[in-house]
Amino acid sequence: MKNTQAIKRNWDASRTHPFGFKTRRGLNWFTVGLLYAMFYMCRYNFRFAGNGMRAEFGWSTGDIANIAAWFSIAYGTGQLVNGLFCDRIGGRASMLIGAIGSILVNLLIGFSPWTSSFAAFAVMWMMNGYIQAAGTPGMVKINAAWFNKEERGLFSGIFGFMIQSGQAMISMLAPWILGGFSFLAIAVGPGQWRMLFCIPPIFLGLVAIWFYFVSAESPDAAGFPKTIQDDVDNSAGTTVPVLESFKFVFSNPLVWFYAVAYGCTGAVRHAADQLSPLYFEDVLGFNMKTNLPAIASFTLVLVPIVAVCGSVLSGWASDRFFRGNRYPVAMVLYYGEAAVIATATTVMALKLIGPTTSGILLGCLFLVLIAITANSTHSIVGAAAPVDIGGKKMAGFASGVIDSFQYYGAAIGLFLTGMLLDVSLPGNYTVWFGIMTCFAFFGGCAMLSLLLRQKQKPVASRAVIGFMALLVIGGIIVGTRAYRHMKPIAIEHYAAAAQAAFEEGQDKTATGNAQRVLRLAPGHAEAGHIINTMHERQVAAAQNAMAAGDAEAAIEHAQNAINLKGRESTARDLLAEAKALQKAQEAAAKEEPQSTEP
Repeated sequence: MKNTQAIKRNWDASRTHPFGFKTRRGLNWFTVGLLYAMFYMCRYNFRFAGNGMRAEFGWSTGDIANIAAWFSIAYGTGQLVNGLFCDRIGGRASMLIGAIGSILVNLLIGFSPWTSSFAAFAVMWMMNGYIQAAGTPGMVKINAAWFNKEERGLFSGIFGFMIQSGQAMISMLAPWILGGFSFLAIAVGPGQWRMLFCIPPIFLGLVAIWFYFVSAESPDAAGFPKTIQDDVDNSAGTTVPVLESFKFVFSNPLVWFYAVAYGCTGAVRHAADQLSPLYFEDVLGFNMKTNLPAIASFTLVLVPIVAVCGSVLSGWASDRFFRGNRYPVAMVLYYGEAAVIATATTVMALKLIGPTTSGILLGCLFLVLIAITANSTHSIVGAAAPVDIGGKKMAGFASGVIDSFQYYGAAIGLFLTGMLLDVSLPGNYTVWFGIMTCFAFFGGCAMLSLLLRQKQKPVASRAVIGFMALLVIGGIIVGTRAYRHMKPIAIEHYAAAAQAAFEEGQDKTATGNAQRVLRLAPGHAEAGHIINTMHERQVAAAQNAMAAGDAEAAIEHAQNAINLKGRESTARDLLAEAKALQKAQEAAAKEEPQSTEP
């Protein structure tokens, strides 16, 4: 009873602030959150472009997953580097640098002629990932200076509403863009996925300007000195030398427990977020390129909204009942998440999810449930825990280390998922759910080990770590065997489908299946014959268009030929000639009115 009363007194005391402070903090909190929401708009735009890129460039589901994985590696590495320097230059500077860089890279992708190259697009998207990684450490560092420890869990959950609103906004904006629109003198046709990289940066730029004039690095900078008590370092200022931050964070064992768990959060969260539009199209039969169904848009908007509910509740519980300790709540969430996704895996394996009314409802329901659990751990492990560990001066690097593992975990999960989806039969995403289940359970084990360590039970803690090592070894063995078993079955299926479509004159279907076979078996004779035939047809069509003076059609057919065979294509010179013809025709069209006598 005495302990309960003491906790209540501390709880009430932590909320006693000078007049006007909470209003100023609310304005700062809203401004920082809104800017980070715009970061999300310039990051989650990619998932809506995936289906259009598959259709235009012939990329596979695995290719899209690999691009997302490379983004995660760049983002995770950027978290480490940018988090360290964020503690030196401050959170405001870090967020502004990230905003400006992301605007430039997104516009480059939107207007670049090199997006058809898988390597070129992957490099540009990795650049966006690295630059955007300046945002999270900056956001965490600013908020670390504005909240006491006992307030951070709840406010990190509420703050989750702001950042998740960015995902909700792009989920509402993307269908409008892909459906085609007109604004003043600008008219954009349906299916123009490149516009997904041109419009969101406008919003990011406008909010960045607002952020520059309104936000404050700390209460001291806003005229409220010594208002917040920092448990780690309560001296004046919010910056420290790089080496001091590096030593403090890397030597703290709590960082590594949370980092491993957060890697599992990333594997689940990003697999669900980045691949859900492909799942909607491949499993539920939706058109995600030009005319997104209402239930798909509703689900993608609902996901971040319900995620906020879980974030707020988990943050409040860790503050109210565990005195700012995040791991007990996180452990329960991870194991609950594993149970939910294991159920989804079973339902998918039983073929109960598919393009039927009940199958669509089940498929969407599981995405919503995964979002609640994954984003709850995202909030308390990724936002609150780094602040608790690093305080106002070293929260940037603590966040960078822990959050980098989220994206390294995401990269591993996406690579594995992409490999196994490429050898899965059409409409079967069982491996997608299965891999997420494994990562969720592993995250729970990491938090269980930390719980036992904090309760002074080192032997039991190390036993859990040993069990986790066995899980990794077992997962590698089972996954390798599954891949070897599934690969020949997939090759046989897609080769037969390609041949049947080729004989029926369904060129697009035949090409897609043949390309998929060649990715799995590069020397496959039948698939190679189909691709060569389709390539010759596109080259011939481009030549005919050139002869007829139709530069636009010649460019389209030449680009299709190049997409089929890449650098080996004989259409590369033809494409250059067609573009030269187009420029000459445009120049002639501009000169023609000038030479006409009135």
